[in-house]
Amino acid sequence: MWRATVLTLYPAMFPGPLGHALAGRALGVAWSCEALDIRAHALDRHRSVDDTPAGGGPGMVLRADVAAAALDSSGGCGPRILMTPRGKPLTQERVRALSRGPGVTLVCGRFEGVDQRLIEKRDLEEVSVGDVVLSGGEAAALLLLDACVRLLPGVMGDATSGDDESFERPLLEHPHYSKPRAFEGLVIPEALTSGDHAAVARWRKRRSLVDTRTRRPDLWAKYVAAATGGVDKPDETE
Repeated sequence: MWRATVLTLYPAMFPGPLGHALAGRALGVAWSCEALDIRAHALDRHRSVDDTPAGGGPGMVLRADVAAAALDSSGGCGPRILMTPRGKPLTQERVRALSRGPGVTLVCGRFEGVDQRLIEKRDLEEVSVGDVVLSGGEAAALLLLDACVRLLPGVMGDATSGDDESFERPLLEHPHYSKPRAFEGLVIPEALTSGDHAAVARWRKRRSLVDTRTRRPDLWAKYVAAATGGVDKPDETE
């Protein structure tokens, strides 16, 4: 069973939304989630977990000794990851690697951040879920866990369900349509209702190309470099 161990000041936030839908049905079957309270390892009667930043400045910093005690007693497995906007961006490739392992141990920061010495002495991998600042690492941890859990064997049912999604391949995924055929003046593209499988494939590929080029220039540049060596852009979007 894939194990998720989460160190947080708010253990009641887990499994949260992951206790429902696909992840919820797989909880206790394909994966487990244990949320541990960092505050349980406070060293004073006031159960303090933070202190003022060295050098001055606003806010508070999560103490290295308290967080280290919580981490050392956690019994978690897999990579130790700190959710922080200072980390490397989370990618689908990293998610796949994590889902193939025994599990993950996540540390959720709060306040202005955590003491750098905790990161260095406990060899924490710093991971960011986007160029945004959250109130704490819990929401980011839930996002990472959701991305991993859905890839575990048996969770999605059809093992190939996620193969064509955005970030699984170089291009963004194409748009989707369903019934009714017409909705508030908009109709499903003709190619998708033609019954011509080749036409459907061409339409989906073209939309993936167009949407990637217009919405994610960074991904488009990587695609062009891989497909053409960066000399000419593929002409499917013309």
